[in-house]
Amino acid sequence: MSTAGPAAERARADVRELIGAKGHVTDNARAAVARLEAAFDAGDLARTPELMLFLADLGPALAQDEGQKLGGKSAEAARFILRAIDRELDEA
Repeated sequence: MSTAGPAAERARADVRELIGAKGHVTDNARAAVARLEAAFDAGDLARTPELMLFLADLGPALAQDEGQKLGGKSAEAARFILRAIDRELDEA
């Protein structure tokens, strides 16, 4: 069951905007994850098992050492996982 109310709708809209923003997909993914975490912490969205799985999968795609650039596979993985997060948002 999804979380109702204006705060939940705003959080979903914010995350979707970040997912679709211009820029590098890994930067967009980091911003979307931060917004999701803020919404979870505020109680605006519920942590569904699927969303938690997608976020866990996204972590390695965004991991990088200081000064390291992420390769194309990280961007491809992030893009794929962000699409799954977008589909699951209505259940959060």
